[in-house]
Amino acid sequence: MQAVSPTFSCDLKPMIQTNLTAKIARYSHVNRNRVSVRCSYKSESFSFPNGVGSSRADWQSSCAILASKVASAENSSSITGSLAGQVAAVNGHSNDSVNLSLVPSNTQNGKPGLIQPLTNTDLSPAPSHGSTLRVAYQGVPGAYSEAAAGKAYPKSEAIPCDQFDVAFQAVELWIADRAVLPVENSLGGSIHRNYDLLLRHRLHIVGEVQIPVHHCLLALPGVRPDCVRRVISHPQALAQTEGSLNKLTPKAAIEAFHDTAAAAEYIAANNLRDTAAVASARAAELYGLQILADGIQDDAGNVTRFLMLARDPIIPRTDRPFKTSIVFAAQEREGTSVLFKVLSAFAFRNISLTKIESRPHQNCPVRVVGDGGVGTAKQFEYTFYVDFEASMAEARAQNALSEVQEYTSFLRVLGSYPMDMSPWSTLPSEDA
Repeated sequence: MQAVSPTFSCDLKPMIQTNLTAKIARYSHVNRNRVSVRCSYKSESFSFPNGVGSSRADWQSSCAILASKVASAENSSSITGSLAGQVAAVNGHSNDSVNLSLVPSNTQNGKPGLIQPLTNTDLSPAPSHGSTLRVAYQGVPGAYSEAAAGKAYPKSEAIPCDQFDVAFQAVELWIADRAVLPVENSLGGSIHRNYDLLLRHRLHIVGEVQIPVHHCLLALPGVRPDCVRRVISHPQALAQTEGSLNKLTPKAAIEAFHDTAAAAEYIAANNLRDTAAVASARAAELYGLQILADGIQDDAGNVTRFLMLARDPIIPRTDRPFKTSIVFAAQEREGTSVLFKVLSAFAFRNISLTKIESRPHQNCPVRVVGDGGVGTAKQFEYTFYVDFEASMAEARAQNALSEVQEYTSFLRVLGSYPMDMSPWSTLPSEDA
């Protein structure tokens, strides 16, 4: 059953926007089954410019993306929505005006095109839920994050976002129901940006999923490896395939790109016959590229861990393995010595830790110690992220956190969630 929410009050701009249509036209040769944004409104009739339907059903079928010109890039961390004239602030910030416009889907030669990833200017609160779970991920269709979203929620509707913080805000503003975002890679280490965003936003971790990374070398049809003069991809993907690239394309220049799948899309959109991309096999299928070499990662044990985020936490259980993630800061003047006490609280109760990550304290990154007579020194202050193998439904986990709280000035449980126990293979999957 579809939920009914209050009527939205907004000023709709003309539907046809030349620059946005031109951007969307780049994807016209690919299917977009999993990347559309469906929005619904209260059942009253509406009148839209440019001949868009007068009923909710007509509007819904015509809607590709509901875009909102809500903030400049400098204020991207404080995007908010407006619902029936009431401003719902996110993280204590708000915007005075919300100007909505419809971005139509594009077709070329009778084929539907892919939709651009959500950006900071595309965020506006969706007034109601549909029956399909909507999952936000960072990147464009064909990214490894899309494969992770598909594994975490197989029957979901994937929503691409151009930045990590946009995916967080998409869930907070009800555009998406879940977000699936990477936090660490077995070779590249932690993704610090997402750890910082976990603390900045109020979403809850409700699960995890691990995806083997299977890299391919992609180029336009007919291009041979010896014709490649440039290879582009995400910096981590380039580092993970350095050995293979030296053998396959020894004369090619290596250039960093912001996303693996976006690199493949860029080659297809600009018809670059001297350029190849390191991306997934799905990206080759979506953007009409050929696979010059398959499985070019230097290390077969290349796995990325993703977190599943939601607005509400799940109820911890004890009938299956659970993991709990917390973040804390030391008490004033205690410094990093408190870390030993925290670890002891878990060790005493035989609780295994799977992750420890330190990040600079956002409110007080430097602490001054000493006195005027001897001199002063500056020490860095940190917040600590810890994952441990226990459910918050267990007494030992509750007692451990009760003790940890005595040593910390700040303690927050980010989530208690089922561990990903599914087997994985280094062979490519249908999604990757």
